[in-house]
Amino acid sequence: MDFTQTEAQNDLARLTAEVTGKLVTADRLRELDKAGRFDEALWSALAETGVLAAALPESVDGGDFGALEQSSILRELGKSVAAVPYLWSIVVGAGALAKFGAEAQREWARQAGAGGVILTAALAEEHNWEPAKPTTVAREAGGGWRLTGTKTTVPYADRAARILVPATVSGRPAVFLVDPADASVQSTAQHVVDWSAEFALEFTDTPAELVGTVESGAEILDWILTRAWFGLAAQQLGTLEKSLDLVAEYAREREQFGKAIGSFQAVAQRLADAYIDVQGLRLAVTQAAWRLAEDLPAAEAVHTAKFWAADAGHRVAHTVVHVHGGVGIDRDHIVHNYFTAAKHNEFALGAGTDHLRAIGALLANPA
Repeated sequence: MDFTQTEAQNDLARLTAEVTGKLVTADRLRELDKAGRFDEALWSALAETGVLAAALPESVDGGDFGALEQSSILRELGKSVAAVPYLWSIVVGAGALAKFGAEAQREWARQAGAGGVILTAALAEEHNWEPAKPTTVAREAGGGWRLTGTKTTVPYADRAARILVPATVSGRPAVFLVDPADASVQSTAQHVVDWSAEFALEFTDTPAELVGTVESGAEILDWILTRAWFGLAAQQLGTLEKSLDLVAEYAREREQFGKAIGSFQAVAQRLADAYIDVQGLRLAVTQAAWRLAEDLPAAEAVHTAKFWAADAGHRVAHTVVHVHGGVGIDRDHIVHNYFTAAKHNEFALGAGTDHLRAIGALLANPA
């Protein structure tokens, strides 16, 4: 196991940091701090600089890098709490279509890598998939497929050209590609903690394209969920790293009783615990990325990373707010953006307990 960063990781991290550093300012974050937040200028810049396509396979005109490089990009986007769908459109959407899609479906991955379209996935109900409780059901009709059911908190569904939708076929999971602009799809905006662009979708006999085969549906859904969990953990790492920087700087500068508050034992202990949490999450994310990149069994490592993202994320986010005091809950202060982003990443696709259960199941029933 070699955790030394690759040259491509370092280059992509620097490039992403340069782009976000120029475009994502405190004023810009305040401007975007509203329902349906999306930074179109940043998304275009990431496409123009080649960041979007860099970690996609060569088969879809990508740079043929993998999870390690994607983690570097996600980490930098997390540091700036960037309002862009890199995880959903590139890592999950384009990645899945590039690996499992037919040629016509892989074209969507190419366009996503070029920034021409946005892809997303409806996964909120699937992270603890139960065949007895399907939220969306698929049936064959007229040589194609039709979906009926509901999905909640679908990221960027208002801007997506296509959505990956897991559905049940005779009690088995399969994955479909759906056009959200179809008249049979009803979309309702949802308000979430960090104002992310997320939507509830209702499908009523909606036309859909099967990705892969019904027989390979479980494998495809597992691949998609694994990358989504990993991506959320990597993004959370960047958010917590920057949060720790912000609170450490505040603790050095803010004075009380003639001393910097960082010199008080209680504050120093909170910051030390936060530092340990961030280091733990960094190790877990790096291990998960390495195992994915090496095509090794990674389920346990990914669940571990997502557990740390949720559990450590909760502690660090609250430490940042508590040490900042009153300004920590001021919506006009930048710390607010990091707190809400960390809370969103904490609960998205399963809180800590969900992933502890998954780890327990893997340990009890090793492959």
